[in-house]
Amino acid sequence: MLKRFLTNYAARHRHPVNIALHAIGLPVTFALPVWLLIEQRPWWALAAFVGGYAMQFLGHAIEGNDAGETVLVKRWLGLPYREFADSPPRG
Repeated sequence: MLKRFLTNYAARHRHPVNIALHAIGLPVTFALPVWLLIEQRPWWALAAFVGGYAMQFLGHAIEGNDAGETVLVKRWLGLPYREFADSPPRG
């Protein structure tokens, strides 16, 4: 299961800008808000979470595919989605 996840992740994150935005955006989304909450700065934690997610979504827009969360919601709604940049939309 982990191997499948990592293979899928690598296939969805090939563009160097997307990789860079994820390298910055993931810690900003998940680690920084925890630290900011410990420091009792809830609004900064929220801003970091939203900003980090925005960076990741921007990376996927540059990559040419939908972010994982977007794929999931579009699947549930029966809407077309692009899981991989080099494949036609599915759904």
